[in-house]
Amino acid sequence: MNYILNPISKIFSLVTALVLLGCGSTTAPADVKSEGVLAESDFSISKDDLQNKIKGGWAGQTIGVVYGAPVEFKYNGSMIHDAQNIPWNEHYVKYWWDKKPGLFDDIYTDLNFVQAFETHGLDASADSIARHWSNTAYHLAHANQASRYNILNGIMPPASGHWKNNPHADDIDFQIEADFIGLMAPGMVNEATKIADRVGHVMNSGDGWYGGVFVSALYSLAFISDEPTYIVENAIKVIPEGTEFYECISDVIKWKKEFPNDWKQTWFEVQKKWNHDTGCPKGVFLGFNIEAKINSAYVAIGMLYGDGDFSKSIDIAARCGQDADCNPATVGGVLGVMLGYDRIPDFWLKPLQEIEMDDFENTTVSLNRAYGWSMKHALGMIEKAGGSIDGSEVKIPLAEPIPVAFEQNFENTYPIERNKIDESFTDEINFEFTGNGYLLYGNMAKRSKVDVAYIDRVSKRTYGSESFGLAEPDDPYVAIMEVYIDGELDQTVKLPMMNSARRLEPAWKYQLTEGKHTLKLKWVNHDPKYEYRINDLIVFSENEPSSNLPIQ
Repeated sequence: MNYILNPISKIFSLVTALVLLGCGSTTAPADVKSEGVLAESDFSISKDDLQNKIKGGWAGQTIGVVYGAPVEFKYNGSMIHDAQNIPWNEHYVKYWWDKKPGLFDDIYTDLNFVQAFETHGLDASADSIARHWSNTAYHLAHANQASRYNILNGIMPPASGHWKNNPHADDIDFQIEADFIGLMAPGMVNEATKIADRVGHVMNSGDGWYGGVFVSALYSLAFISDEPTYIVENAIKVIPEGTEFYECISDVIKWKKEFPNDWKQTWFEVQKKWNHDTGCPKGVFLGFNIEAKINSAYVAIGMLYGDGDFSKSIDIAARCGQDADCNPATVGGVLGVMLGYDRIPDFWLKPLQEIEMDDFENTTVSLNRAYGWSMKHALGMIEKAGGSIDGSEVKIPLAEPIPVAFEQNFENTYPIERNKIDESFTDEINFEFTGNGYLLYGNMAKRSKVDVAYIDRVSKRTYGSESFGLAEPDDPYVAIMEVYIDGELDQTVKLPMMNSARRLEPAWKYQLTEGKHTLKLKWVNHDPKYEYRINDLIVFSENEPSSNLPIQ
């Protein structure tokens, strides 16, 4: 049996009927809602229903990440047309499980933190979480790997996720790893944000941190309401007003009211106002955008326009493009909590059940184990927060959402140039730039691994990138680079070849004095078996550019 979801109208004909046939309502009792605002009260739920919703969250997240697998970062700055098939069939999860285990990084990085709390307790400190995190063996990228490098080199949270130490601080990483927080703090939004403070600053800050705070609130609220609009409008209340993240998601809520039946128009409005990547060197001035802000906007679009329907919601989130597996994974997880595991249609659930008992790559954790751990942690958090467990009945204390601390990355730091360099060096390399900051984008490669004929066939721009596997899993060599700014030694950095220990960018510096600067990288311990290639020099300024049209 092979089902193809194409387009949304076909999803309704095949799946929505299944949902409507077997599904009742889980609307929260009247005392939970007061004109869309959480009231100070308790919420009662049975242990069985609580476990069912926790299982639904993990299941929905995993289903969503697999559904978006074929289109992940294939549509950057464009939506996926209704006519484009996104496939699904009865063995589809197992297919991706065997084909690309790394696809499930949304799940196993989540589970890494669940395991940290299982090991160190519900009061685990940020430092103990960070140490647990940094000693994982699996491949990481973006803010995750930048933070792992920082922690391995003694830079602990929150400094490990701060934008001045981590150019990827606004990236999506914590957003796709915060699902477990809402599952362990059901209905208790403020307890969720406290956990998010300890966990999220390991790898992110600012908008990148807010992405995870927002997601943890979405999950938490899904335990007490089955109204997506209510969930989104209350989840954003944990983000401080005046931040770009708050404004972005508030825009989506506003545009949903202006264009109630047209998610694509809202998508266009998001693109016009928010589609610019400031920090991530892979995205600055390019179509790729992995910032949490815009990807959270796509999550909100899927939630608000999906009408509480599992299939429609994850499909819209995927068709928004960019990180098109992570965003439907988040939406699928939130809808999974709303519905509960046993109300996710068999169309989606049966393929997942083939792998529920299997451990994720480079872990000793399966979905089945995650179900139990998250239930245990949720019950513990409920009691810690003043709730109660009486036999099979659980009472969860509710409270008004409280905004977390104000953070805004890259203040007075605007990208103004992206200069293509594409030059290798083995001794030293020099640059000049005018602005208040810079970032060098490049990679080290082992010369014996470079296939010159192959390099000639591909764009030199991508030579040496991690996509070609030039980072080694166990190569012990560590390059030592001295970085000089305006003739003065600014820092000495380590550049390991080992994949899990690597530094993603060789050098960067923000908020220098605005003006002309010189930059030099000097390779102190060069080994002739290695070379370093600089792909791009990105320049920042304290002056926000209005136009780069040529001066007449």
